[in-house]
This record gives sequence, structure tokens and C-alpha cells, in this order.
Amino acid sequence: MITSGLIQALLWGLAYGCIYILLATGLNIIFGVMKLVNFAHGQLLMIGAYIAFTVTTALGLNSYVAILVAMGAVALIGVGLERFTFRRVLGTDKLNEIFVSLGLIYVFENVAVLLWGNTTRQIPSPLQGMQLSLGGVSIRYDLLFAILIVVVILVALFLLLKKTKIGLAMRATSQKSTASMLMGVNIEKVYVFTFALGAALAGASGALYGIIFNFSPTIGALPTIKAFAIIIIGGLGSIPGAIIGGLLYGIAENTAVYFLGGVWQDAIAFALLIIVLLIRPTGIFGEKGE
Repeated sequence: MITSGLIQALLWGLAYGCIYILLATGLNIIFGVMKLVNFAHGQLLMIGAYIAFTVTTALGLNSYVAILVAMGAVALIGVGLERFTFRRVLGTDKLNEIFVSLGLIYVFENVAVLLWGNTTRQIPSPLQGMQLSLGGVSIRYDLLFAILIVVVILVALFLLLKKTKIGLAMRATSQKSTASMLMGVNIEKVYVFTFALGAALAGASGALYGIIFNFSPTIGALPTIKAFAIIIIGGLGSIPGAIIGGLLYGIAENTAVYFLGGVWQDAIAFALLIIVLLIRPTGIFGEKGE
């Protein structure tokens, strides 16, 4: 029997899933085009949350407008990261990429502590405390807005990848980078744009996270691991896979909390990863090898 409590858990799962979708999609785009492993991707989520918090509280900007500011600012940070860190090690041993990204985790977290302190924060929302009641179920307007914003961002991303020259260049590079270079594609520019785009999505996910949940400088680590798990569930390089994987992950976590308690939240989600890999090792939308 579906109870109001279960419906509430599903709605929270949808909210978590939307945040996971943006984070995993950005990570998937970077990995798909650049074949780059970045374990510091979740720290971009954290920075996006703090930037949105700062412009909302210090400048009085609407928190939902602040999402755009966070996306732009984190995209610029992404350009700097690609040019001055990852470009130096891209194409070398994967361990170099991993250790650079692991080092960046500590750099970002300590910078965040210096700038904003260790205090838990939440971005003030103009919709704070407002709820929509439907049949005994109360839904926060912030949750509904978060879902709507993620849908809009994903539609814009789809149009970018399918209808623009840079999107075509990104898709070509993700398939055959050498052939794309021979056809006149500027690989370096594609890489910069790709990393900036993935960072912008992480910034948007961080701003939404900060509107819905409390956050601190250490929030980025676990979402990064979950984002990697999601793209493995959905299939490496597959944006539809990241969307489906993110929704499954968010709903699995929160239904586990409802039925089994909070201690099962992460365990059930990673159990889902194991089950999917046992049934389909390439992920839901992953292509089987030759």
C-alpha cells in the first residue's frame, strides 16, 4: 500500500536524483569527451553552493538567479583547472590524473574553510517554508522548482549537443579524437569548453543542493563517488544513462531510509550498483564491446 510517507520519500528521492543527475551528467561529459578521471568534481558542487550562498546573502540576489551566477563562476574555475592542472597530465598515466584530482579535493576544501568557515550553511530561498499540499502529501515548492530547473538545463544541454557546432565537435571528439583533429577540430578548445560545461553543471547542482539542504566544505566527496557509480549504472558516456541512473539512485536511497532507516541509505544505493553490474556489466545504456 502506498502511504503518504512513501510518497514523501519518493519526492525527496526525486530531489536528490535531480542533483545527482546534474553532477553525474557533467562528470560523464568530461569523461566521455576527454577520457579524464576527476575525483574533485564534487568539490565543484561544493564551490557552486558557496558562491550561490554568497551572492544571495551578500548581494541580496534571488537564490534561483544565483544558480546562473554559480554556473558561470564554476565554469570559469573549470577553465582554469583544465588549462593549468589537468592539461599537464592528460594523456599520461591515469594515476597522474587521479592524484591531481585527489590533491584538488584538499585544496578546494581548505580554501572553502578559509573563505567561509566550517559552519553549516543553507541558501535562503524566497520559497522557504512554502508547501503545496496534495491529498495529505506536502511538497516543498523548492523541490518542485529544483526538478523544473533540472529539466530546463537538460533540455538546453540536449540542444547544445545536437544543434550546435561545438556540440557536434564534442560528440565527434568523444568518438574519435584523432580523426576529429585531422578533420580540423580544435581539440584543445573542445576540451576547455567540455570541462567548463561539466563544471557549470556541477555548479548548478551545488546551488540547488544549497537551496534544499544544509552544506559544509566537506559535502563534495560522497556525491563524487555516487556520481561515478551513477555513470557506471547508466553506461559510460551516456547522458540518458546518467539521467536514469541518477533518478534510480536518489529514489533507492530515500525509499531505503523510509523502509529500513537512515543507516541503509548509502548501502542500498551501492547495492543497486552491484546488481546492475551483475546483470549488465556495461551499464543500462552502455555499449557492449566487440
